[in-house]
Amino acid sequence: MGIVAKPMLGDCREVLKTLPDDSIDLVVTSPPYADRRKHTYGGVAPDDYVAWFLPISAEIKRVLKPTGTFILNIKERVVNGERHTYVLELILAMRQQGWLWTEEFIWHKKNSYPGKWPNRFRDAWERLLQFNKQRKFNMYQEAVMIPVGDWAQKRLRRLSPTDKVRDVSRVGSGFGKRVANWVGRERVYPTNVLHLATETRNRRHSAVFPEALPEFFIKLFTREGDWVLDPFMGSGTTLKVAYRLRRNSIGIDIMPEYYEMVQRALASMQPYLLEPEGVYDDGQTSRS
Repeated sequence: MGIVAKPMLGDCREVLKTLPDDSIDLVVTSPPYADRRKHTYGGVAPDDYVAWFLPISAEIKRVLKPTGTFILNIKERVVNGERHTYVLELILAMRQQGWLWTEEFIWHKKNSYPGKWPNRFRDAWERLLQFNKQRKFNMYQEAVMIPVGDWAQKRLRRLSPTDKVRDVSRVGSGFGKRVANWVGRERVYPTNVLHLATETRNRRHSAVFPEALPEFFIKLFTREGDWVLDPFMGSGTTLKVAYRLRRNSIGIDIMPEYYEMVQRALASMQPYLLEPEGVYDDGQTSRS
């Protein structure tokens, strides 16, 4: 059976209603941030953002499987010299809606160029909020393991007695580690910080994220044949990566030009039998 990559044209607030309950394994999306993309999506005022997004998150919750995950790429903006709180308000509102705010990943933009403002520095990161419907959800951590890195050559060469037992944190956090566990291992688990360059080729879209970003989450939370959804499809990055990784996907966008662009891009893609090596970087690992 072939892999499905299905772009859909329309307002996601309406199109989502046509999707079946409990049918999606992973939602990865980057909706318009407050007051952004005015020329393409009209823009949403920061004070209105939560009210605008909650009907969308309610539909996402309906279509997401109980074992599924929702990854929301979002960032606060500065209003009148201070950070607006609409992202924090949205997190609290979604928890009231029944979501579990399970984790928060950070996208560190490695190629952020310099800038100067009178009261702050340039943004070089964005939030990737993880929401789930229940505490037990599908997660395949081995799929995103990374090379152990050069640190292991020195750190693991001579182990102290403490390194050979579980060393519990002195601050009472409950955290503990046993360094000896990593002797002889070539790959380790990444952190929750993704060090990725921004997409410098506009691809005729106002906010394109790098392919490695949805790739990381698709590998982490799905298996081949699972269903991935992006309700703000844009240039179709999520759909194209999902297709390459042999996942089924659905993308929704209100702009006809983006819908047609994604259709053409998907039509030109050939089935991939093997996926190329991912380009996720933990910021610490060196590669030969």
